[in-house]
Amino acid sequence: MSVMYVKECVKDILRIGGRQGRLDFLRLDMNENPEGLPAELVERVKAQLTPEFFATYPEPERFLGILADYLGVGRENLCVTNGSDMAIRYLFEVFGRPGSSVVTVSPTFEMYRINCLIFGLNHKPVSYRPDFTLDFQKVLDAITEEVSIVSVLNPNNPIGTVYTEEQFEQIVKKAEQVGALVIVDEAYHYFYDGTFLPLVLKHDNVVLVRTFSKLFSLAAVRLGFLVGNEKLIHYVWNVRPTFDTNAVALKFGEVLLTEPGLCDRLVAIEREGRQYLVGWLKEHEYTFFAENGNYAFIKTKLPPAVVKDRLEEKKILVKTYGQEILKDYMRISTGSKKVMETFTGALLAADREAD
Repeated sequence: MSVMYVKECVKDILRIGGRQGRLDFLRLDMNENPEGLPAELVERVKAQLTPEFFATYPEPERFLGILADYLGVGRENLCVTNGSDMAIRYLFEVFGRPGSSVVTVSPTFEMYRINCLIFGLNHKPVSYRPDFTLDFQKVLDAITEEVSIVSVLNPNNPIGTVYTEEQFEQIVKKAEQVGALVIVDEAYHYFYDGTFLPLVLKHDNVVLVRTFSKLFSLAAVRLGFLVGNEKLIHYVWNVRPTFDTNAVALKFGEVLLTEPGLCDRLVAIEREGRQYLVGWLKEHEYTFFAENGNYAFIKTKLPPAVVKDRLEEKKILVKTYGQEILKDYMRISTGSKKVMETFTGALLAADREAD
Protein backbone atom coordinates (compact mmCIF):
# COMPACT_ATOMS: atom_id res chain seq x y z
CA MET A 1 0.00 0.00 0.00
CA SER A 2 1.40 3.42 -0.98
CA VAL A 3 2.17 5.97 1.73
CA MET A 4 0.28 9.24 1.42
CA TYR A 5 2.51 12.29 0.90
CA VAL A 6 2.89 14.71 3.79
CA LYS A 7 5.17 17.75 3.65
CA GLU A 8 8.21 16.96 5.76
CA CYS A 9 8.35 20.46 7.21
CA VAL A 10 4.93 20.13 8.91
CA LYS A 11 5.20 16.61 10.34
CA ASP A 12 6.82 17.48 13.65
CA ILE A 13 5.55 21.00 14.34
CA LEU A 14 4.45 21.25 17.96
CA ARG A 15 1.30 23.35 18.23
CA ILE A 16 -0.40 24.14 21.52
CA GLY A 17 -4.04 25.11 21.14
CA GLY A 18 -5.54 28.11 22.87
CA ARG A 19 -7.11 27.66 26.26
CA GLN A 20 -10.83 26.86 26.17
CA GLY A 21 -13.60 28.00 28.51
CA ARG A 22 -12.23 31.52 29.07
CA LEU A 23 -15.50 33.48 29.02
CA ASP A 24 -16.12 33.05 32.75
CA PHE A 25 -12.73 34.61 33.60
CA LEU A 26 -11.26 38.09 33.59
CA ARG A 27 -9.17 37.46 30.46
CA LEU A 28 -5.82 39.25 30.73
CA ASP A 29 -3.77 36.56 28.98
CA MET A 30 -4.12 37.29 25.24
CA ASN A 31 -4.02 41.09 24.82
CA GLU A 32 -7.74 41.37 24.17
CA ASN A 33 -9.95 44.22 25.36
CA PRO A 34 -11.15 42.69 28.67
CA GLU A 35 -14.55 44.41 28.52
CA GLY A 36 -15.13 44.54 24.78
CA LEU A 37 -17.13 47.04 22.74
CA PRO A 38 -20.04 49.13 24.06
CA ALA A 39 -23.09 46.86 24.32
CA GLU A 40 -25.28 49.36 22.46
CA LEU A 41 -23.00 49.26 19.44
CA VAL A 42 -22.94 45.46 19.40
CA GLU A 43 -26.74 45.36 19.55
CA ARG A 44 -26.95 47.83 16.68
CA VAL A 45 -24.86 45.55 14.49
CA LYS A 46 -26.75 42.43 15.56
CA ALA A 47 -30.00 44.06 14.44
CA GLN A 48 -28.64 44.08 10.87
CA LEU A 49 -27.84 40.35 10.82
CA THR A 50 -30.94 38.99 9.08
CA PRO A 51 -31.46 35.45 7.73
CA GLU A 52 -30.75 36.81 4.24
CA PHE A 53 -27.50 38.32 5.51
CA PHE A 54 -26.29 34.93 6.74
CA ALA A 55 -27.36 33.24 3.50
CA THR A 56 -25.22 35.56 1.37
CA TYR A 57 -21.51 35.15 0.66
CA PRO A 58 -19.28 37.92 2.09
CA GLU A 59 -18.87 41.08 0.01
CA PRO A 60 -15.80 43.03 1.21
CA GLU A 61 -15.90 46.02 -1.17
CA ARG A 62 -17.95 48.32 1.05
CA PHE A 63 -15.66 47.65 4.01
CA LEU A 64 -12.56 48.20 1.87
CA GLY A 65 -13.90 51.54 0.66
CA ILE A 66 -14.58 52.70 4.22
CA LEU A 67 -11.17 51.45 5.36
CA ALA A 68 -9.41 53.23 2.49
CA ASP A 69 -11.06 56.52 3.48
CA TYR A 70 -10.26 55.92 7.16
CA LEU A 71 -6.56 55.33 6.44
CA GLY A 72 -6.19 57.82 3.60
CA VAL A 73 -4.94 55.22 1.12
CA GLY A 74 -6.25 53.82 -2.16
CA ARG A 75 -8.54 50.80 -2.36
CA GLU A 76 -5.87 49.14 -4.50
CA ASN A 77 -3.46 49.37 -1.55
CA LEU A 78 -5.61 47.16 0.70
CA CYS A 79 -6.31 43.48 1.25
CA VAL A 80 -8.72 42.31 3.96
CA THR A 81 -8.02 38.99 5.70
CA ASN A 82 -9.35 36.53 8.24
CA GLY A 83 -7.43 38.18 11.07
CA SER A 84 -3.85 39.39 10.88
CA ASP A 85 -2.71 35.78 11.40
CA MET A 86 -3.86 34.95 7.89
CA ALA A 87 -2.42 38.18 6.52
CA ILE A 88 1.00 37.12 7.81
CA ARG A 89 0.57 33.60 6.46
CA TYR A 90 -0.28 34.89 2.98
CA LEU A 91 2.85 37.05 3.02
CA PHE A 92 4.96 34.00 3.85
CA GLU A 93 3.21 32.02 1.12
CA VAL A 94 3.79 34.70 -1.52
CA PHE A 95 7.17 36.15 -0.60
CA GLY A 96 8.92 33.37 1.34
CA ARG A 97 11.52 32.17 -1.17
CA PRO A 98 12.08 28.38 -0.85
CA GLY A 99 15.11 27.67 1.30
CA SER A 100 15.46 31.30 2.39
CA SER A 101 15.53 32.83 5.88
CA VAL A 102 13.18 35.07 7.86
CA VAL A 103 14.59 37.66 10.27
CA THR A 104 12.70 38.46 13.47
CA VAL A 105 13.64 39.62 16.91
CA SER A 106 13.21 37.17 19.79
CA PRO A 107 11.00 36.97 21.72
CA THR A 108 8.17 38.16 19.48
CA PHE A 109 4.79 36.98 18.15
CA GLU A 110 5.12 33.20 17.92
CA MET A 111 3.36 32.79 14.57
CA TYR A 112 6.37 34.15 12.71
CA ARG A 113 8.40 31.14 13.87
CA ILE A 114 5.50 28.77 13.20
CA ASN A 115 5.04 30.09 9.65
CA CYS A 116 8.73 29.48 9.02
CA LEU A 117 8.16 25.83 9.94
CA ILE A 118 4.97 25.55 7.87
CA PHE A 119 6.62 26.91 4.73
CA GLY A 120 10.01 25.29 5.21
CA LEU A 121 11.87 28.56 5.78
CA ASN A 122 14.79 29.15 8.12
CA HIS A 123 14.04 31.25 11.19
CA LYS A 124 16.82 33.77 11.91
CA PRO A 125 16.02 35.36 15.30
CA VAL A 126 17.93 38.28 16.80
CA SER A 127 17.70 37.93 20.57
CA TYR A 128 17.15 40.67 23.09
CA ARG A 129 19.87 41.26 25.65
CA PRO A 130 19.15 40.04 29.22
CA ASP A 131 18.10 43.60 30.13
CA PHE A 132 15.51 43.54 27.29
CA THR A 133 17.35 46.02 25.11
CA LEU A 134 18.02 45.21 21.47
CA ASP A 135 21.29 45.52 19.56
CA PHE A 136 19.90 47.19 16.45
CA GLN A 137 23.10 46.66 14.49
CA LYS A 138 22.61 42.90 14.91
CA VAL A 139 19.19 43.25 13.28
CA LEU A 140 20.75 44.99 10.28
CA ASP A 141 23.60 42.47 10.13
CA ALA A 142 21.09 39.60 10.05
CA ILE A 143 19.57 40.89 6.78
CA THR A 144 21.79 39.04 4.33
CA GLU A 145 21.44 37.62 0.82
CA GLU A 146 19.62 34.45 1.92
CA VAL A 147 16.85 36.45 3.65
CA SER A 148 13.47 36.88 1.93
CA ILE A 149 11.35 38.33 4.78
CA VAL A 150 12.11 40.71 7.65
CA SER A 151 9.57 41.16 10.46
CA VAL A 152 9.23 44.54 12.18
CA LEU A 153 6.69 44.21 15.00
CA ASN A 154 6.10 47.73 16.24
CA PRO A 155 5.49 47.82 19.20
CA ASN A 156 6.95 44.36 19.81
CA ASN A 157 5.04 41.88 21.97
CA PRO A 158 5.63 41.09 24.85
CA ILE A 159 8.21 43.73 25.82
CA GLY A 160 6.76 46.75 24.01
CA THR A 161 9.90 48.10 22.35
CA VAL A 162 9.52 50.29 19.26
CA TYR A 163 11.72 51.30 16.33
CA THR A 164 12.54 54.87 15.39
CA GLU A 165 11.77 56.17 11.91
CA GLU A 166 15.49 56.22 11.17
CA GLN A 167 15.85 52.57 12.21
CA PHE A 168 12.85 51.63 10.09
CA GLU A 169 14.36 53.28 7.03
CA GLN A 170 17.67 51.49 7.63
CA ILE A 171 15.90 48.13 7.80
CA VAL A 172 13.95 48.83 4.61
CA LYS A 173 17.07 49.95 2.75
CA LYS A 174 19.05 46.87 3.81
CA ALA A 175 16.14 44.57 2.92
CA GLU A 176 15.78 46.24 -0.47
CA GLN A 177 19.47 45.59 -1.19
CA VAL A 178 19.01 41.82 -0.68
CA GLY A 179 15.53 41.59 -2.28
CA ALA A 180 13.60 40.98 0.96
CA LEU A 181 10.08 41.98 2.00
CA VAL A 182 9.64 43.97 5.22
CA ILE A 183 6.50 43.12 7.20
CA VAL A 184 5.51 45.99 9.51
CA ASP A 185 3.21 44.43 12.10
CA GLU A 186 1.23 47.18 13.85
CA ALA A 187 -1.18 45.08 15.89
CA TYR A 188 -0.62 47.40 18.86
CA HIS A 189 0.03 50.74 17.20
CA TYR A 190 -3.10 52.44 18.59
CA PHE A 191 -1.64 52.15 22.08
CA TYR A 192 1.38 54.33 21.44
CA ASP A 193 1.90 57.59 19.56
CA GLY A 194 3.39 56.37 16.32
CA THR A 195 2.86 54.49 13.05
CA PHE A 196 4.90 53.74 9.95
CA LEU A 197 1.82 53.86 7.69
CA PRO A 198 2.84 57.15 5.97
CA LEU A 199 6.17 55.56 5.02
CA VAL A 200 4.88 52.20 3.81
CA LEU A 201 3.63 53.29 0.38
CA LYS A 202 6.92 55.09 -0.32
CA HIS A 203 8.66 51.72 -0.64
CA ASP A 204 8.21 48.80 -3.02
CA ASN A 205 9.23 46.13 -0.50
CA VAL A 206 7.11 46.97 2.56
CA VAL A 207 3.69 45.71 3.66
CA LEU A 208 1.88 46.81 6.82
CA VAL A 209 -0.29 44.41 8.84
CA ARG A 210 -3.03 45.43 11.28
CA THR A 211 -5.76 43.68 13.23
CA PHE A 212 -9.19 44.50 14.66
CA SER A 213 -8.63 42.08 17.57
CA LYS A 214 -6.95 44.49 19.99
CA LEU A 215 -8.28 48.04 20.28
CA PHE A 216 -11.39 47.33 18.19
CA SER A 217 -12.21 44.25 20.30
CA LEU A 218 -13.16 41.86 17.46
CA ALA A 219 -10.92 38.88 18.27
CA ALA A 220 -13.89 36.50 18.01
CA VAL A 221 -14.83 37.29 14.41
CA ARG A 222 -11.28 37.56 12.92
CA LEU A 223 -10.64 40.71 10.93
CA GLY A 224 -7.29 41.98 9.72
CA PHE A 225 -5.83 43.75 6.71
CA LEU A 226 -2.71 44.58 4.74
CA VAL A 227 -1.52 47.90 3.33
CA GLY A 228 1.10 48.07 0.61
CA ASN A 229 1.82 49.15 -2.93
CA GLU A 230 -0.62 47.95 -5.55
CA LYS A 231 1.66 45.29 -7.02
CA LEU A 232 2.43 43.59 -3.70
CA ILE A 233 -1.22 43.67 -2.63
CA HIS A 234 -2.28 42.19 -5.98
CA TYR A 235 -0.03 39.19 -5.37
CA VAL A 236 -1.66 38.59 -1.99
CA TRP A 237 -5.18 38.78 -3.47
CA ASN A 238 -4.05 36.07 -5.90
CA VAL A 239 -3.55 33.55 -3.07
CA ARG A 240 -6.33 34.73 -0.76
CA PRO A 241 -9.46 32.52 -0.90
CA THR A 242 -12.39 34.35 -2.48
CA PHE A 243 -14.45 34.36 0.72
CA ASP A 244 -11.60 34.51 3.24
CA THR A 245 -13.22 37.07 5.56
CA ASN A 246 -16.66 36.43 7.02
CA ALA A 247 -19.54 38.86 6.57
CA VAL A 248 -20.11 39.40 10.30
CA ALA A 249 -16.53 40.63 10.69
CA LEU A 250 -16.90 42.93 7.69
CA LYS A 251 -20.16 44.38 9.01
CA PHE A 252 -18.62 45.11 12.41
CA GLY A 253 -15.64 46.69 10.68
CA GLU A 254 -17.89 49.00 8.66
CA VAL A 255 -19.72 50.16 11.77
CA LEU A 256 -16.62 50.63 13.92
CA LEU A 257 -14.80 52.71 11.34
CA THR A 258 -17.77 55.04 10.86
CA GLU A 259 -18.68 55.42 14.55
CA PRO A 260 -17.74 59.01 15.52
CA GLY A 261 -15.09 59.19 18.21
CA LEU A 262 -15.08 55.45 18.98
CA CYS A 263 -11.36 54.93 18.45
CA ASP A 264 -10.46 57.88 20.68
CA ARG A 265 -12.82 56.68 23.43
CA LEU A 266 -11.39 53.16 23.41
CA VAL A 267 -7.83 54.51 23.50
CA ALA A 268 -8.68 56.86 26.39
CA ILE A 269 -10.24 54.05 28.44
CA GLU A 270 -7.20 51.80 28.00
CA ARG A 271 -4.75 54.62 28.64
CA GLU A 272 -6.44 55.61 31.91
CA GLY A 273 -6.28 52.00 33.07
CA ARG A 274 -2.65 51.62 32.06
CA GLN A 275 -1.67 54.84 33.83
CA TYR A 276 -3.34 53.59 36.99
CA LEU A 277 -1.54 50.24 36.69
CA VAL A 278 1.86 51.89 36.13
CA GLY A 279 1.40 54.03 39.24
CA TRP A 280 0.40 51.01 41.30
CA LEU A 281 3.34 48.91 40.10
CA LYS A 282 5.77 51.71 40.94
CA GLU A 283 4.23 52.16 44.37
CA HIS A 284 4.65 48.45 45.07
CA GLU A 285 8.20 48.37 43.70
CA TYR A 286 7.70 46.07 40.71
CA THR A 287 10.03 45.85 37.74
CA PHE A 288 7.88 46.15 34.62
CA PHE A 289 7.54 47.33 31.02
CA ALA A 290 4.29 49.06 30.05
CA GLU A 291 5.18 51.96 27.78
CA ASN A 292 3.63 50.72 24.53
CA GLY A 293 0.89 48.26 23.63
CA ASN A 294 -2.22 47.21 25.54
CA TYR A 295 -0.20 45.02 27.86
CA ALA A 296 2.22 45.16 30.78
CA PHE A 297 5.22 42.87 31.23
CA ILE A 298 5.76 42.38 34.96
CA LYS A 299 8.51 40.70 36.98
CA THR A 300 6.74 38.91 39.81
CA LYS A 301 8.17 38.53 43.31
CA LEU A 302 7.17 34.89 43.57
CA PRO A 303 7.65 32.45 40.65
CA PRO A 304 5.26 33.53 37.85
CA ALA A 305 3.69 30.06 37.67
CA VAL A 306 2.70 30.33 41.33
CA VAL A 307 1.19 33.77 40.85
CA LYS A 308 -0.60 32.64 37.70
CA ASP A 309 -2.23 29.70 39.50
CA ARG A 310 -3.31 31.87 42.42
CA LEU A 311 -4.82 34.45 40.08
CA GLU A 312 -6.63 31.73 38.18
CA GLU A 313 -8.22 30.64 41.45
CA LYS A 314 -9.59 34.19 41.58
CA LYS A 315 -10.90 33.79 37.99
CA ILE A 316 -8.18 35.96 36.42
CA LEU A 317 -6.06 34.70 33.51
CA VAL A 318 -2.52 35.96 32.80
CA LYS A 319 0.30 34.89 30.46
CA THR A 320 3.55 33.26 31.65
CA TYR A 321 6.51 32.01 29.62
CA GLY A 322 8.92 29.09 29.36
CA GLN A 323 11.68 30.95 27.51
CA GLU A 324 14.74 31.60 29.68
CA ILE A 325 14.79 35.37 29.15
CA LEU A 326 11.08 35.64 30.04
CA LYS A 327 10.82 33.06 32.82
CA ASP A 328 10.66 35.57 35.71
CA TYR A 329 7.91 37.66 34.11
CA MET A 330 4.22 37.51 33.32
CA ARG A 331 2.28 39.56 30.80
CA ILE A 332 -1.18 40.98 31.36
CA SER A 333 -3.59 42.75 29.05
CA THR A 334 -4.36 46.29 30.12
CA GLY A 335 -7.89 47.63 30.19
CA SER A 336 -10.10 50.12 31.96
CA LYS A 337 -9.19 51.50 35.38
CA LYS A 338 -11.93 49.31 36.87
CA VAL A 339 -10.37 46.18 35.36
CA MET A 340 -6.88 47.19 36.48
CA GLU A 341 -8.13 47.82 40.03
CA THR A 342 -9.57 44.30 40.07
CA PHE A 343 -6.26 42.89 38.84
CA THR A 344 -4.02 44.81 41.24
CA GLY A 345 -6.18 43.85 44.20
CA ALA A 346 -5.83 40.20 43.24
CA LEU A 347 -2.11 40.51 42.51
CA LEU A 348 -1.45 42.04 45.92
CA ALA A 349 -2.72 38.84 47.54
CA ALA A 350 -1.35 36.39 44.97
CA ASP A 351 2.24 37.64 44.76
CA ARG A 352 3.35 37.28 48.36
CA GLU A 353 4.29 34.52 50.74
CA ALA A 354 1.44 33.05 52.74
CA ASP A 355 1.07 34.51 56.23
